[in-house]
Amino acid sequence: MEDWIARLSGLGLVCAIYFANVASPGPSNMAVMALSMERGRRAGFALAAGVIAGSFTWAGLAAVGVAAVLQAYAGALTFLKIGGALYFFYLAWRAAKSACRAQTPAPESTALDRREGMRLFVRGYLMHVSNPKAILGWVATMAMGLRVGEDAAPLAAILGVCFAIGCAVFASYVLVFSSAAMAALYARIRRWVEAGFAVFFAYAGVRLLTARL
Repeated sequence: MEDWIARLSGLGLVCAIYFANVASPGPSNMAVMALSMERGRRAGFALAAGVIAGSFTWAGLAAVGVAAVLQAYAGALTFLKIGGALYFFYLAWRAAKSACRAQTPAPESTALDRREGMRLFVRGYLMHVSNPKAILGWVATMAMGLRVGEDAAPLAAILGVCFAIGCAVFASYVLVFSSAAMAALYARIRRWVEAGFAVFFAYAGVRLLTARL
């Protein structure tokens, strides 16, 4: 009984930390919010699905110990850090280019074809999987939630509950920021929003390049 209480307590701690991490403002969250306001919920869900897939790619690698191996090799993390920073700079350039448009573009159809949906999914996936901090975060999560010699049940519980939390958080972002009120607000202040995202992504890129991993 005490063992199960300890396991549940550990799982609760892991889930609380994961929720705080996934719900806090970051490049992925901000991108999902902006796209949901600009393109609607279908586009927002496609991007968010890619972000979640990227996150749980690292979760799976951390679970089998591959991420810990990557962590031991500074060169691998350095390569990922540079790649991630370059991708953030690319997102900053896209946002800055959009902010320079004098007029608000005509609203695009909320119906996405398969090709466009996949493009947004890949964009979200690359945004998250190219960030080496995601590796370290999942390594720490697994280390906190698992004990040496345990069976696969606690691992499955951690991954399952965190997956549900991630889906709920990003779905909430999409639904809130794709509302008619938010879309109308975005149309009025689009250039300021895009300029803000350009600065934010550029800052994220610089921080990633200068961070000690």
